Amino acid sequence: MDDHKDTAENSQGGEDQQDTTSHQHEHGDHDEAVAESDEEGVEQELLEDEAHHTAAGEMASHEQHEHAGHEGDGHGHDSHEGHGEGHGGMHEGHEQMFRRRFFVSTLLSIPVLLYSEMLQEWLGFSVPAFPGSEWINPVFAVIVFAYGGVPFLKMAVPELKDRSPGMMTLISMAISVAFVYSLASVVFPTQSAFFWELVTLIDIMLLGHWIEMRSVRRASSAVDELAKLMPDTAERITDDGDTEEVPVSELSEGDLVLVRPGASVPADGTVEEGDSDVNESMITGESKPVSKEPGDEVIGGTINGDGSLRVRVGATGEETTLAGIMRLVEEAQQSKSKTQVLADRAAGWLFYVALGAAVVTGIAWTVAVSFDVTVIERVVTVLVIACPHALGLAIPLVVAINTSLAAQNGMLVRDRIAMEDARNLDAIIFDKTGTLTEGEHGVVDMATVEGVDEDDVLALAAAVESDSEHMIARAIREAADERDLSAPDATDFEAIKGRGVRANVDGSEVYVGGPNLLSQLDSEVPGHLQRFADDAGENAQTVVYLVRDGELIAAFAMADVIREESFRVVDALHDLGIEVAMLTGDSQDVANAVADELGIDTVFAEVLPEDKDKKVQELQDQGKLVGMVGDGVNDAPALTRADVGIAIGSGTDVAVQSADVILVQNNPMDVVRLVKLSKASYRKMQENIVWAAGYNIFAIPLAAGVLAPIGILLSPAVGALLMSLSTVIVAVNAQLLRRVDLSIPELPSGTPSTEAQ
Repeated sequence: MDDHKDTAENSQGGEDQQDTTSHQHEHGDHDEAVAESDEEGVEQELLEDEAHHTAAGEMASHEQHEHAGHEGDGHGHDSHEGHGEGHGGMHEGHEQMFRRRFFVSTLLSIPVLLYSEMLQEWLGFSVPAFPGSEWINPVFAVIVFAYGGVPFLKMAVPELKDRSPGMMTLISMAISVAFVYSLASVVFPTQSAFFWELVTLIDIMLLGHWIEMRSVRRASSAVDELAKLMPDTAERITDDGDTEEVPVSELSEGDLVLVRPGASVPADGTVEEGDSDVNESMITGESKPVSKEPGDEVIGGTINGDGSLRVRVGATGEETTLAGIMRLVEEAQQSKSKTQVLADRAAGWLFYVALGAAVVTGIAWTVAVSFDVTVIERVVTVLVIACPHALGLAIPLVVAINTSLAAQNGMLVRDRIAMEDARNLDAIIFDKTGTLTEGEHGVVDMATVEGVDEDDVLALAAAVESDSEHMIARAIREAADERDLSAPDATDFEAIKGRGVRANVDGSEVYVGGPNLLSQLDSEVPGHLQRFADDAGENAQTVVYLVRDGELIAAFAMADVIREESFRVVDALHDLGIEVAMLTGDSQDVANAVADELGIDTVFAEVLPEDKDKKVQELQDQGKLVGMVGDGVNDAPALTRADVGIAIGSGTDVAVQSADVILVQNNPMDVVRLVKLSKASYRKMQENIVWAAGYNIFAIPLAAGVLAPIGILLSPAVGALLMSLSTVIVAVNAQLLRRVDLSIPELPSGTPSTEAQ
């Protein structure tokens, strides 16, 4: 975890770090120049990856997802171990390098600007001349090119090798042409040299890359802040009840630790003693402290309130929630959005457009005025002005801010393509229990066959459910406890997936389960139990049956309260033009009752876990882009099948590998926030593409001289100013995404009652 914040020190090299990762400090004793060379090597590898991404831009979404996963598992943790163990740390090293080169290059550019005759004329100032002052511009421009410009040439090599010219190729072409032409102007007299335009181009590009790297690094700022809250030590409680201070790294599963008031929880675990409020805002985005009591789970890195807690450690190191979140954010950083792929391809097209425009310009001007230095200047101007830096910033800045906002609001994006696709969802399927409903069942009624006592069947059901952790099992056991019933001993317990449970009790084979269980056992339902089940279904109650030795002897009605947020979520999604579907293993009557209450469009009832993905496929076969919202465990196949898989659960369930987006809080409202953020981000991407591409569409023809007959020619100087303006506009527009209000979604007023019953 510390690798993400230590890369700044790692990338500098130094004698005091020789004992760290061998790859990182292979040259740790060398001076700053060698450390800087290492940084350039890391950057070169990153750009090769980016070039590879661009070449693979036409791959399907799932292929891109698999590629991103491959990078996270291999490249991110092996090839660059010493640079922050992944791209998060590498971006920090790149940010420092571009920042340093920007400031040094800008400082060296000042003499070039001051001694530029054109700027002196424009701004009406003069500087003293002295013997040799005519060499200030070429000498300083060469230094700026070598220090700030050559790295861009190196980064263009992978694109040229892959025969997929893109951003770096265009940038390299612009500064190289300006550099060569300007040097030639020293020997061969021309109308003007491009020295000040050259250094300005390089400075702006360095600034842009610095901003980009900083924005990408800040995408994980929320979890980075949480990582800083992780304590270095913990108070472990010994067998004799004393406490000992130990490094957090020495904690292991099963240890009991004391968390004092105001201290950070050292690891994921379960409260065994004590009551307190815990601040989990860095994980969930919820500012209100969460009350914790014995049996509740706590997350490492969260802040304890005024009470004292004794916590049994459940996970440490890479198994903690925090480590899972950081892996998810890193995967999101490594994945590429469709719009980014399009922008990369557009840069490739622009390369050929610029070359074509340069050729046409050269031919046209040669025909018009014959070949002379003016023709060369026009061609050079076209190639210089084609630099697409604003286009290069258009998408990465928005994506970085999008990822950051999502993390701050409890939405962890594993795949950027999924985040981008969320804006186009036609239908969203919700798993009913625990998502649209509270998920806390209670036994509200029961019925038995003639001659069977209610207390006897309730105790029998509690015995069968004694080893199950399912919410229905807990409800039955709680109902038995409320009546002070003693459950008999059960043996040979077995969970029947999607149907129920069975066990042997007092020599009888007993089953407890829903309608799917009766189908498997081929049991007949007595008339009065069928009427009981029908009445329960009309009241949105789930019915669970008890079968003893093949005979159905009792039915239990289980109530589940519809969540208050569910009414508002369904209305909000309808306002966004999205169809809402519900998927459940409950009976059709129960499902219909809940759907009618919420206004849900499509209902899939009595669905087994292994068949949930088929229901997703049904909607996809209708040509719909489908999102699936589930708990990420039982719903894994459906989450994987969906175009956008959304796992919803508590903070300790975030590391779900089957989902594209993880909603840390168990709150369906975040689905609306996800769609809104996706739409807002895409709008910013579109706006930025228009601004960035608009510069080139406007500038290249003017630079070529299409308006020369009426006396309008775009000089490189004006082109540089236009490029600067478009870059600033793109950067500012991306930052405006932070103003999107995700805390209180725009929802219709007058929601129905929160109770389903």
